[in-house]
Amino acid sequence: MLLVTAGWFGAAVLAVVVGLAAVSVIGNGLTTPETRPLSAAEVADELARQVAVSPSAAEGSGSRPPATPSASASASSGPPTLTFPTRAGTVVGRCAGARPEVVSMSPRQGYELHEQDRGLQDDDAEGEFRAQGGGKDRVKFEIVCRAGIPALVADD
Repeated sequence: MLLVTAGWFGAAVLAVVVGLAAVSVIGNGLTTPETRPLSAAEVADELARQVAVSPSAAEGSGSRPPATPSASASASSGPPTLTFPTRAGTVVGRCAGARPEVVSMSPRQGYELHEQDRGLQDDDAEGEFRAQGGGKDRVKFEIVCRAGIPALVADD
């Protein structure tokens, strides 16, 4: 009986030692400086390097006020891509020369994308968000290009 108890105790100690060694080896790979989280200041510095200054949206025409982009132009060397929030969703647009393009349209909760024309085959880049369930609430939007910079004109 004493031999069985000593054997069981030895096996338990060996299992604990092997487990601790495995955790130590794995932990060393997880805590190297390459994988440490960035501080808030480091994140701000990195974002400042990657994001160009956003031009303000140009004045709208008619009774439809232009939306102001919430994000800056992308840092790529291609045409600037801007994100425009509306009360019914978010529209991302860019200009390819003088031709406006809708990159993406994301309705907010409670709305759905009713109409869309991304502007890839023609000069119209527009769409409409509508309230789900047949509601009458809607937001029509259009991407226009002013000096190669996209602007959103929304009809709330």
